[in-house]
Amino acid sequence: MNMTTSYLFLALAVVLGVASNSFAKSAEGFTLLVPSIITAITIVLCMYALSMVMKNIPMGITYASFAGLAIISTVGVGIIKYNQVPNLYSIVGLCFIIVGVLMVNLLGNN
Repeated sequence: MNMTTSYLFLALAVVLGVASNSFAKSAEGFTLLVPSIITAITIVLCMYALSMVMKNIPMGITYASFAGLAIISTVGVGIIKYNQVPNLYSIVGLCFIIVGVLMVNLLGNN
């Protein structure tokens, strides 16, 4: 597997992670069957995709990238789907996360 494929698996892991977060909210504490099952399936597939990424990209960089991108994407879903608009301090913190992900990927992998 080459680096391009690894980053495609990372993107897939982020999409699956965001889907699992969104369905977890919809599952209402795992009291609703269908969203609960979808949450479980998407999180397992997400972990599989992350394991594929770690074949070529170090674990720390993989997880830092995944976590940061998933956080930013989940906030986007929260804004669009649940009308949960972050305040100024949250936006500043999210910007720091973006900077951190960029630093890890562009400067941290010598």
